[in-house]
Amino acid sequence: MKILVVEDEDKTGMFLQQGLNEAGFNTDLACNGIDGLHLALTQVDAYDLIILDVMLPGLDGWKVLETLRLSGRDMPVLFLTARDQVEDRVKGFELGADDYLVKPFAFSELLARIRSLLKRTRITPEATVLTVADLELDLLRRRVSRAGIRIELTAKEFSLLELLMRREGEVLSRSLIASQVWDMNFDSDTNVIEVAIRRLRRKVDEPYGLKLIHTLRGMGYVLEVSDKI
Repeated sequence: MKILVVEDEDKTGMFLQQGLNEAGFNTDLACNGIDGLHLALTQVDAYDLIILDVMLPGLDGWKVLETLRLSGRDMPVLFLTARDQVEDRVKGFELGADDYLVKPFAFSELLARIRSLLKRTRITPEATVLTVADLELDLLRRRVSRAGIRIELTAKEFSLLELLMRREGEVLSRSLIASQVWDMNFDSDTNVIEVAIRRLRRKVDEPYGLKLIHTLRGMGYVLEVSDKI
């Protein structure tokens, strides 16, 4: 999915772009309101969501959003701004914003809000059973089985496996896994993710000939059917 970030602070903009790319989104960055509005109006493939600051050079976020809505663009817009007054939030929603998050912010919360907004725009319901090869994860009954054999997992192991299966074939960085499963910033001094992956492999992979969870050194982990990794 494509996301446009309109943010004039270089450090914040690059942080958002990198984090969202690691989370699996195709992210463009505009550093002022004029460029942001131009991208939002002219891209052949429309953006699925826009993250918009208020205080922008050239054209402020209020005007960018107002112009988008007047032009008929209905993609979700999330304001990400230091303006924390109630009247600012009210103005944003009255202009057509779908959400409003105040800086400073937790990236995990931003991701959760983005995914929530994107879910609202989906037409097809999400699958309740995820399947990769002979591995099956039932979201409603919270059950996991492989080759028809039930596998007992802890709550965190279940969440980790769900993330890997939902993003089948994608290399997931440790920072992404930390934010999605543990709701924390990644600390390079901790081995909690490596330990969790090891335990999950012991239950899901070791008893079977076909290995599904793979490590790409220096990059992260991927769940896929492959004999080349």
